[in-house]
Amino acid sequence: MTQPGKTPSDSQVDSYYLLMPDQANAYGTAFGGVIMAWIDMTAAMAAQKHSGTQIVTASIESMSFLEPIRIGEHVHLRARVIYTGHTSMQVEVRVLRENPMKNIKGLATTAYLTFVAIDEENHPVQVAPLLPQTDEERMCYQQAQQRYQSRKK
Repeated sequence: MTQPGKTPSDSQVDSYYLLMPDQANAYGTAFGGVIMAWIDMTAAMAAQKHSGTQIVTASIESMSFLEPIRIGEHVHLRARVIYTGHTSMQVEVRVLRENPMKNIKGLATTAYLTFVAIDEENHPVQVAPLLPQTDEERMCYQQAQQRYQSRKK
């Protein structure tokens, strides 16, 4: 059964956190594992919004830590589906950091994850096709499609 298509904005999820001392290392910056958990959770919500089903994480294709996040900074995660296969979805997550007292903002982390939609018996199920709307969304879709095809080889 073919589902109607959805846009990347249909799946977008925004999550916000405040980095606390117990989530940081001795240098006062975020543990990578804390950021990874937040990324997986936010990306999973985007995949669920797109598929309307249960999902499982199939892979974390890449994760790049670009800037440290310090204790007391605000952390904003934005996830959206950028590519769909038959039963899988690739999700992009951008992690932004903000120090509101110093008015400092920056891109802290980027990640790409793949999820598979499943039914109640844990069998893969078809997902709605993705309908990129903007030039930037079409570019992300093409890049994700190339990553998908190179992984299949």
